[in-house]
Amino acid sequence: MPTLDPAGTWRKSSFSGGNGGADGCVEVAALPGGVVAVRDTKDRTRPAHHHPAAAWTAFLAGVRAGEFEE
Repeated sequence: MPTLDPAGTWRKSSFSGGNGGADGCVEVAALPGGVVAVRDTKDRTRPAHHHPAAAWTAFLAGVRAGEFEE
């Protein structure tokens, strides 16, 4: 499983509050080989989920298009 590049950076949504991650957000990081890692900000000790960059891009497009709204 890929690991975060030492120079890599975890990014949190700009919609996230500034309370250290206790607001139920996720962080993402681009990894070598076209992989995106996603982790829970409330428990950064748990393993991140790894997804192909294309799948992550498709997911974000769906979110922006409202595909997951009820």
